[in-house]
Amino acid sequence: MTRLEKDSLGLVEVPLNAYYGAQTVRSLTNFPITLKPIHPMMVRALGMIKLAATISNHKVGYIDKKRLHYIQIAAQEVIDGLLNDHFVTDAIQGGAGTSAHMNVNEVIANRANELANFPLGTYKFIHPNDHLNFGQSTNDVYPSAGRIASIFLVEDLLESLRLLQVSLLKKSEEFEDVLKMGRTHLQDAIPIQLGQEFKAFATSIGRDIKRIKIAFNDLKSVNMGATAVGTGLNADENYKRIVVKELSKVCGITLTSARDLVDSTRNVDVFVWASSSLKTCAVNLSKMSNDIRLMASGPLAGFNEINLPEKQPGSSIMPGKINPVIAEVVNQVCFNVFGNDVTILKAAEAGQLELNVFEPVMFYKLFESIETMTHACDTFRVNLIDGITANKARCEDMVESSIGNITAVAPHIGYANASLLAQKALIERRKLRDVILESGLLSERDLNIILKPKSLTRPGISGKQLLKTKLKDQDHEND
Repeated sequence: MTRLEKDSLGLVEVPLNAYYGAQTVRSLTNFPITLKPIHPMMVRALGMIKLAATISNHKVGYIDKKRLHYIQIAAQEVIDGLLNDHFVTDAIQGGAGTSAHMNVNEVIANRANELANFPLGTYKFIHPNDHLNFGQSTNDVYPSAGRIASIFLVEDLLESLRLLQVSLLKKSEEFEDVLKMGRTHLQDAIPIQLGQEFKAFATSIGRDIKRIKIAFNDLKSVNMGATAVGTGLNADENYKRIVVKELSKVCGITLTSARDLVDSTRNVDVFVWASSSLKTCAVNLSKMSNDIRLMASGPLAGFNEINLPEKQPGSSIMPGKINPVIAEVVNQVCFNVFGNDVTILKAAEAGQLELNVFEPVMFYKLFESIETMTHACDTFRVNLIDGITANKARCEDMVESSIGNITAVAPHIGYANASLLAQKALIERRKLRDVILESGLLSERDLNIILKPKSLTRPGISGKQLLKTKLKDQDHEND
């Protein structure tokens, strides 16, 4: 069953009990794109803006007390998610978000009218444009809602990153005494502690948390009161002065009014920066996943330095095979974030003159990046990082078998001698220690001091003192 509503283009059939109206129905025909409605957090933010705007318009004399009462109830129901089923416009839509904006105007107007015992779709008491949109435009409401929604969503991501950082730091302490080969160019380099590698992972996540906080803090500047192009046409000066304060109270975020409303309406570089901070974090997460997959490779024909939790059978044809599926899914989320960042960048650049009309796709991709990264961090921590164990004996055996330790010996016997001994050990497939002792260039006592595990990864007094003593002896001989 339907009801008839009329807009500027004519009559439209609307589902009888729907709180949305004619313009929302038109959008369903025009934009069957993602087949996903706008994000619930965006709905919530739009409800908050409508509540704050109505309160502000009441305070400056444009909305009477009776209408305010019913609009407040309806807007709060939107904020609380009670009317989410009535927000049906596609996440990606033409019109710079006008359809989504009118969706919320129609829902609140119809629900408020219903509360006041007026039929749905009549709008004689409360009108979507004349009352819900008074002193506003899609061009200040929609981007402001996108900013608020992003701030709410990113809090979950920041918490997930903080928890991941804590887990990585715990592993760095757990693996502090595990000596392994460090690698550059995927070739043996010099020894490093497994704990040092995990601490480096945690340090990079700490930087990401700071970057994301800084970038998303800029979203707290909104352009409410700008109306269509930033000049504030149809918005009362007193309304413009108080609406951001009221919105701050409603959403619990300290918002500020953009210093230049024209700039804030036409330019969306703030979203590019926010997305860039997510992309940078994704780079670190993906690199971490790559490193963990390499360290766990094998188990018999690879590095096999760490063991990952066994989460599911790895193959439909190879019995017993276990794959690093959690690290792999984190990689894939990061790849998707990279692509979303490109979309946001292109959408921001493609804006023209007084308005960027591509904010719907920007918000769709930004919200997706935030949420998928949040979930990826959670599964990375719970299903992988927390359960990693070290193969200490395997790590130490590779250190002992590698020629990488020659770097620590070189200052004591000279670079040329060190190169010859390294080549000899490699060609003859012998342990470096045995080749060095056989050469007679170092005593076993001195070699033990030089190759002491902590001296290799955190050069201490003993190794340095030994070298200084040798250099002094050489000076005396020269004298």
